[in-house]
Amino acid sequence: MKRALQRKKPQARSHRGLFVTLEGVEGCGKSTHAHVLAAGLRRAGFRVVLTAEPGGTPEGRAIRKRLLAPEGKVSPDVELLLFEADRALHVRQLILPALGRGAVVVCDRFSDSTRAYQGGARNLDAGLVETLDRAATGGLKPDLTLLLDVPVREGLRRARRRGSLTRLDRERVMFHARVRRAYHGLASRNRGRFRVVDATGRPGDTAAAVWREVQRALRRKGIS
Repeated sequence: MKRALQRKKPQARSHRGLFVTLEGVEGCGKSTHAHVLAAGLRRAGFRVVLTAEPGGTPEGRAIRKRLLAPEGKVSPDVELLLFEADRALHVRQLILPALGRGAVVVCDRFSDSTRAYQGGARNLDAGLVETLDRAATGGLKPDLTLLLDVPVREGLRRARRRGSLTRLDRERVMFHARVRRAYHGLASRNRGRFRVVDATGRPGDTAAAVWREVQRALRRKGIS
């Protein structure tokens, strides 16, 4: 059984594509800027796969519904396991195949969300979080992570304005403050991969900053 599980584990081998993730607190604009970025890359002639977590696969959408239902209740440990189950499906079924084809994968949230929310804000054991995430991803890491940074209260104000709050949106302000602190800690420890983008200004300015960072990552990867 152990050997069978090992054979099915996704491999984080080098890939021809570019893996870009967008992270940040609720209301920071990740989904909007992921769509804007993907559209710009397609216009520039790149093959693009735009996706999101949780729910990047058909099975994952059922997990997303369970995780984010506004009135739902999920214990922190079960929440962690569900996010990682969703990620394992996502990596195997969509992300790795797309990167192998040489596509640019733009993903709204990935492993750093789990580190910030379940590890940082829920205070789950960091070693456990890393072990489960490594099993889910096979060690796959983004080539570039864009942290769209806004103050917590501003982000929550934007989230309320768009309506349909999720279970996580409804957490207390201090929870979201811990998430933001965790993200900044991740960014400071992973400077080669993270870029912090000020997302407090006009959407066009944020989009331009995102585009510049992705262009630099494409050049570093030798993709044109």
